[in-house]
Amino acid sequence: MKVTPLAPSMGAEITDIDLAVHFDSTANSIDNTLMADIRAAWLEHQLIVIRRQSITPEQQLRFAESLGAPDIYPFLQGLDGFPMITEVLKKETETVNFGGVWHSDTTYQSCPPMATVLYAKELPPLGGDTLFANQYAAYDQLSDGLKRTLASLHGVNIAGKKQVSATRSERVKEAGRGISAEQMSGIHPVVRTHPETGRKSLFVNPAHTISFDGWTEAESAGLLAFLFAHQIAPEFQCRLSWQAGDIAIWDNRCTLHYPLNDYHGYRRMLHRITLKGDAPV
Repeated sequence: MKVTPLAPSMGAEITDIDLAVHFDSTANSIDNTLMADIRAAWLEHQLIVIRRQSITPEQQLRFAESLGAPDIYPFLQGLDGFPMITEVLKKETETVNFGGVWHSDTTYQSCPPMATVLYAKELPPLGGDTLFANQYAAYDQLSDGLKRTLASLHGVNIAGKKQVSATRSERVKEAGRGISAEQMSGIHPVVRTHPETGRKSLFVNPAHTISFDGWTEAESAGLLAFLFAHQIAPEFQCRLSWQAGDIAIWDNRCTLHYPLNDYHGYRRMLHRITLKGDAPV
């Protein structure tokens, strides 16, 4: 197993590993040393991509289970026989991509997922990269005065913000689970302490955060606009150029991501599993 950084701020690729061998249904046990190494690389780099894999949905699920407890995405049905795996799909005929706004996954839940495991099945010949942003670094570079102000604030996160709702509308029409976006909201600390590393990060995002708890949306707008711009500064970012068979795992507790929508006329499909997290503190 070889680990190579992708960018100065965050991200690493892992090569020289075959997950199909380790997570075959006939395997008697999981290589705990291997999984400890993968988890250590993930916690250090926040995003890892394991290159050039060929695995089945069952193997993807077994791999995800070795990292945490898979969860069901609230809005979409999963694959037949694998309800924990949802398709992240943009068809050749579509111009809107799923999740095409800077976000941290489903922060409108009371316990947002700790991680996402995304497996690239079909990719356009060019484009379709995903950008990530390091929220440890975003927090660290704030002034001491603003850190003190944010320390006591909580963000109100909703599922129904218009910009992000539009990105999943076609998938919900095809495979929705009948959940109303208006039913989903979560209030979380604006500055979150990571339960495994102990580091602090910003925990707001443009897709879901609408205000500070106890503030009106109008009162919150100015400071949120500053934070939204600051947290995706280029120096905090990493760009993942996907290859067929890649498996990316990112830490939802300390990163944002943004799938680029620059491949109209081509199909892009990935299989996603989210892993259950805890209540942010």
